[in-house]
Amino acid sequence: MESSPSSEFVVQFWGVRGSIPSPGKETIRYGGNTSCVEMRIADKRLIFDGGTGIRMLGKNLKPQLPIEAYWFFTHYHWDHIQGVPFFDPAFLEGNLLHIHGAAPDGVSMQQHFKERVLHLNSPVPKREIQADLKFYDLICGDTMTLGDITIETSPLNHPNGAMGYRVTWQGRSAVYCTDTEHYPDHLDENVLNLARDADILIYDAMYTDQEYHNPKSPKVGWGHSTWQEGVKLAKAAGVKQLAIFHHEPNHSDDMLDEIAIEVKSACEGSFLAKEGLIIPLI
Repeated sequence: MESSPSSEFVVQFWGVRGSIPSPGKETIRYGGNTSCVEMRIADKRLIFDGGTGIRMLGKNLKPQLPIEAYWFFTHYHWDHIQGVPFFDPAFLEGNLLHIHGAAPDGVSMQQHFKERVLHLNSPVPKREIQADLKFYDLICGDTMTLGDITIETSPLNHPNGAMGYRVTWQGRSAVYCTDTEHYPDHLDENVLNLARDADILIYDAMYTDQEYHNPKSPKVGWGHSTWQEGVKLAKAAGVKQLAIFHHEPNHSDDMLDEIAIEVKSACEGSFLAKEGLIIPLI
């Protein structure tokens, strides 16, 4: 008897922290690893960013090897690439990794990945990579497909640039929107378009409004948003679930618990992302 194709579309968080890893007793519940999100869609595995959270994803994948995965980068600040040299599947023969992104300075994604992401400061020699790596240069704003999965891209408001992703399959959509800063006088049309009627919006809400506008230490221009702005976007776009993501490294579990209560009260279906959390899209 032939097995029926999987109808699974799940999102799993492996790293939810922003800017720098923040391990310690005050960050255990939400996690201290930097950005990495996995989407498992039918028979395909999509990975977004390569922060330190990707190390645990790699360890989790060991029993399933060899694997084929589709890897997408939003941008190349340290917190989104620092886990790459510790992603075990990249160093094991038989694995196939399709690596996507928009490289800066007009270089190819292949050159950028090998010379800058796997940089000279990496503790792991590039020659140790045994997986088959295939590279794809994306143009921000374009749409691509993986079989019957549609992936839309859009520019985000972040220093040196970043790219947001909308993944749609069988009428269900997940939006990965980090790192981005809201505008003071209007909602970001690029984010609104990506997030339209999405089942889940994963949004960079690193700060509270109070922190963002703190007169003694404002965060305006730093490239990140607030949970209050995330709520506005989610409501305007008709999003079903809002995932607050890219937590400030100094925000303790207790503080994030307090923010979670406020977010849930302000927007039905919202929550704070935690390491290991699995969200099925039904």
